[in-house]
Amino acid sequence: MTDLDGITVVTEPSEELLNERQLSDYRSQREDCLKWLLTFGKNPDKVNGYAFETVRARAYRMDMFYRWVWEQEGRYVADVTHEHADGWMQELAYEEKSNAHKDNCQKAVQMLLKWRHHKHGLDEWEPDIRFNSGGSSQPRDFLTREERSKIREATLEYGSIPSYNSLTPEERERWRIYLAQRFEKPKSEVTPDDWDRANGWKIPSLVFVSLDAGLRPIEVARATPSWVDVDNNVLRIPKEESSKNRDNWIVSLQTRTADVLDKWIKQRETIPMYDDSEALWLTRQGNQYRSRALKHLLTRLCNLTDIDTEDRALLKSDLIS
Repeated sequence: MTDLDGITVVTEPSEELLNERQLSDYRSQREDCLKWLLTFGKNPDKVNGYAFETVRARAYRMDMFYRWVWEQEGRYVADVTHEHADGWMQELAYEEKSNAHKDNCQKAVQMLLKWRHHKHGLDEWEPDIRFNSGGSSQPRDFLTREERSKIREATLEYGSIPSYNSLTPEERERWRIYLAQRFEKPKSEVTPDDWDRANGWKIPSLVFVSLDAGLRPIEVARATPSWVDVDNNVLRIPKEESSKNRDNWIVSLQTRTADVLDKWIKQRETIPMYDDSEALWLTRQGNQYRSRALKHLLTRLCNLTDIDTEDRALLKSDLIS
C-alpha cells in the first residue's frame, strides 16, 4: 500500500470547516487521490506515479482549492468540477501574487482533476487561462471546453443532407445536382450510396478523435485503422508514427468518440477510395489530410458555431492538438 507518511491528508483549516461525517468522507477522498497520484498519476497506462515531493508540495494547494469551492458554494463539496477549477483560475488571475504561485496552484488542480478523470469519469480539464513564471496570464488560443463541445456538435450537422427516402422525386433531383458538384461526378452517376456518403461519419470521427487525442496534422495524416481499438476505447499509436512520444502511445477516447469511430471504420470499408489506402481518413480528392485541409475544415466549423476567431491564433495548423 502506498505510504502517505509525510503528506498532510487533512489540513487544520479544512478540519475546522467540516463536521465529523464530512471530515471522514473528505479524508477518504484525499487518501484515494494522493495514493493514485503517487502510483499512477504521471502515466496511468504504465503505472508510473508522480514523485513523492511533487505530490506532497501540491497536496496543500489541492486542499486550498477545495476550501475555496466550499466557500463559493456555501457547503461541503466533494465532487469538484471544471467550472470550479475555471472559477478559481479566474480569481487567481486577479490576485497580486507571483505567476509562479498561480502556476503551482494550477498544476495542483490539474493533478486533482486528472485523478477525477481516471477514477470518476470526469472529462479531461482544458484550462482557459494559463500561468507561467515569465509572463502574464492570458486566455489560451486553443479551443475552450465550451467551444470544443460546439465543434463536436457542429460536425454532426456539417455537410449533412436529407435522407434519400424522405425526399420526393423533384427534391431528389435537386439534391442529385448538389451531390454531383460536391463529389465532382456526373449527375447520372449519383446513387443512393452518395446520400449515405454525404451523411457519413468521416468528419465527426476525425474531429472527435483529434479533440480527444490531441492529434497534430502529421498524426491525422499518418493514422491508420490499425491504430483503432474501439473495444477498449483507445488509440494505439506506434512510437515511430507519433510526433510527441519516444514510446508507443496509448490514448484514451470517450465512449461517444469510440462509437463514432466504429461507425466510420465500418463505413470506410464500403468506400472504393480506401480500397488501396491504409489512411484512416482521406479528403474528397483521395489525399491525406494536411494542415491546409484541416485549417479549412476548422474554419468552416467555427463559422457554423459562431466561434469568434478574431485576434486569436486559433487557426494554427495544430489547433485541435
